[in-house]
Amino acid sequence: MADIAHSRVDLASAARGASSLTLGPLDGRYREAVAPLVDFLSEAALNRDRVHVEVEWLIHLTDQQVLPGAAPLTADQKAGLRRIVTEFDAAAVDELAEIEKVTVHDVKAVEYFIARRLPELGIGELTPMVHFGCTSEDINNLAYALGIKGAVEQVWTPAAVELLESLESLATAARSVPMLSRTHGQPATPTTLGKEIAVVAYRLRRQLHRITRTEFLGKINGATGTYAAHYASVPTADWQKVSRTFVEGLSLGWNPLTTQIESHDWQAELYADIARFNRILHNFCTDVWSYISIGYFAQVPVAGATGSSTMPHKVNPIRFENAEANLELSCALFDSLGSTLVTSRWQRDLTDSSSQRNIGVAFGHSILAISNVLKGLQRLDVAEAVLAADLDANWEILGEAVQMVMRAEAIAGVDGLADPYERLKELTRGQRVDAARMREFVAGLGLSDEAEQRLLDLTPARYTGIAAQLVDHLDGRTER
Repeated sequence: MADIAHSRVDLASAARGASSLTLGPLDGRYREAVAPLVDFLSEAALNRDRVHVEVEWLIHLTDQQVLPGAAPLTADQKAGLRRIVTEFDAAAVDELAEIEKVTVHDVKAVEYFIARRLPELGIGELTPMVHFGCTSEDINNLAYALGIKGAVEQVWTPAAVELLESLESLATAARSVPMLSRTHGQPATPTTLGKEIAVVAYRLRRQLHRITRTEFLGKINGATGTYAAHYASVPTADWQKVSRTFVEGLSLGWNPLTTQIESHDWQAELYADIARFNRILHNFCTDVWSYISIGYFAQVPVAGATGSSTMPHKVNPIRFENAEANLELSCALFDSLGSTLVTSRWQRDLTDSSSQRNIGVAFGHSILAISNVLKGLQRLDVAEAVLAADLDANWEILGEAVQMVMRAEAIAGVDGLADPYERLKELTRGQRVDAARMREFVAGLGLSDEAEQRLLDLTPARYTGIAAQLVDHLDGRTER
């Protein structure tokens, strides 16, 4: 079947207007960031994909000679039919809207839209074959699957990959920059900034891997999924084979068992994975916001930009704040879609129809958030001096290392090292310990010479274990 992905008319022009007059921000102030989704998840794109499905169904039926008396089309006739799709533009959007005012049914309007064009192609006698054996959901489920597949593969995934590459670059660059950890918000065993960024990148990559393995399913089997009308009209055809080859020819997976609707389970699975990606990214945004707050990151000012309307010194972390809000909105919509779409009363109700019109909005808020995080990352500088000063102000965190060395020494037979935890708790809990006090304590423990020297050489900045090496897990390469 024809691949129309690279020959489409730009649909963004079909819905342009003054941004200040739009009801939602995605079609207003944020339109530039989400514009690529318009070609896949807008109302105009849905109608174009409906036309695409109807046209390909007609071609498929004739190619397979499913209906007696309907011969295969010529190459020119097929090309003419497919031009209805590739030349679908603003005028076509308007024409469909006018037809729908009469039909009061969007899919029926698509059927009439195509039928109008068959006489011009010299195949007016095939008008009865448009929408043959189909219920509206046969067309809709395939059109939505095509649009969602295109949005995921050509818009959302490339944006997510770009984000991952940016995070992985930052993790690699900062792999050896020591940083004080804060478990429960309190000073804890140091790590490196790069390792902490790598944790986030690794988590996001796992979710992206799940998303890229999504099985986009579709069906075309009639009003209740039984092929009843198909066999009543043409009992000699192998309608399951006709259905399967058609759906798979659209590069979708075939769902053989449905009611009137395709069950939408695959959509719920996809939306749960994207929502999880969103939530991991949201966690990253709140952490970066906090790191900016305590000075671990410095923000590079944008020339001419205003940080605060009244406080000229400020450079606010607005990109990460904007991303937080949009990730929350995206998750709320994806959660709602996922829970709604898997449920349908008996063989069909219309809750899915209304819900699915918001798929583009859910993706749009996620794309907008990713865009803002990318812009925010580009304006961050690592404040290594601040990180180093924070570590040097918290020598008490070495209490863990000293305690563990004492335990190891005791096991090895060194005397006088009982109750290491209690001794370190007395020294460090709720108190600041400087380098001199910590080294004095170590020197008085009676450790073996080698263990004592190892601890005396230790500083908070050096107490990072193999954090730097762990970053190698991002490219599958680990050092042992």
